[in-house]
Amino acid sequence: MSLIPATILTGFLGSGKTTLLKRVLTEAHGQKIAVVENEFGEENIDNEILVADTTENIIQMSNGCICCTIRDDLRATLQDLAQKKRKGELDFERVVIETTGLADPGPVAQTFFMDDEVAEQYLLDSILTLVDAKHAVDQLNDRQEARRQVGFADQIFISKADLVSQDELDALVHRLKHMNPRAPMRPVHFGEVALKEVFDLRGFNLNAKLDIDPDFLSADDHDHAHHGHDHDHQHGEHCDHPSHQHHGHGHHHHHDDDVKSFVYRATRPFSPAKLEDFLGAIVQVYGPRMLRYKGVLHMEGTERKVIFQGVHQLMGSDLGPVWAEGEPRVSKMVFIGIDLPRDILVQGLDQSLA
Repeated sequence: MSLIPATILTGFLGSGKTTLLKRVLTEAHGQKIAVVENEFGEENIDNEILVADTTENIIQMSNGCICCTIRDDLRATLQDLAQKKRKGELDFERVVIETTGLADPGPVAQTFFMDDEVAEQYLLDSILTLVDAKHAVDQLNDRQEARRQVGFADQIFISKADLVSQDELDALVHRLKHMNPRAPMRPVHFGEVALKEVFDLRGFNLNAKLDIDPDFLSADDHDHAHHGHDHDHQHGEHCDHPSHQHHGHGHHHHHDDDVKSFVYRATRPFSPAKLEDFLGAIVQVYGPRMLRYKGVLHMEGTERKVIFQGVHQLMGSDLGPVWAEGEPRVSKMVFIGIDLPRDILVQGLDQSLA
């Protein structure tokens, strides 16, 4: 039986998650989607579109979607849904899990990898983070949960962009890209984003491309491009002003956010044993602060790319395609985390090269 794709929807209160979910649950899009909602949200979807006094916590919508609120833990809910689908009691093609506005998506994502029963039935497709352009600056300045949600994202949707100036929007996008250079980001008006741009994004696939906006990196990178293994851009490290001094000053300041990303590149191949030891040690120590990390690696002893990625302490790797003829064999890794010790990582990775 094929796996059920799951999408985690996260974002701060007021960022538009409910609008997006209402659309999924009511619009005639022809997809059968089960929406799983953490019930502790301040803005509960059911007040508006569900019968509030029902005792049954799974409700079938008119467009064929299902909405269910979590009363117990996510694991039990997912297993229950999968079992009902197998028995033919419920018909749905995919699951969307909405986390509460203050939640850390990490443990939700980990459920899909750590729990065998869930992993045998579901495929985690991606984490979508909604950012409210009008309130993002204050939320990012004041709340670490908001910054973590940005760091975790595979795709960032910026809502309410029409309520801010182009300069403010540009500054926000620049700030978000420093926190998470691997997530594509785009302003959306919910109601208008095509569902095909929300689903099947394959953010957790061990695919052989590392999606980092090349223009963004080269802009920060121009003065270290030619070292043997160039270590890119010092994110925010040469700017220690508190971020609230920067309102409206466009791109010229790096916000000193605690969620930062950095990219490591090397032209020499890695020694598999050394790299495995080093990464294993790093996730033991820094795992809770490592949000997402991914690499496409040139390894000694194989003609194929090696792809690895992880969430917190969980890391997986796989053999990718063969390096193409004439393709430069360069290892690229991106790390997104909270105050990660960049120098320790760089030194350890350098020492893991063959």
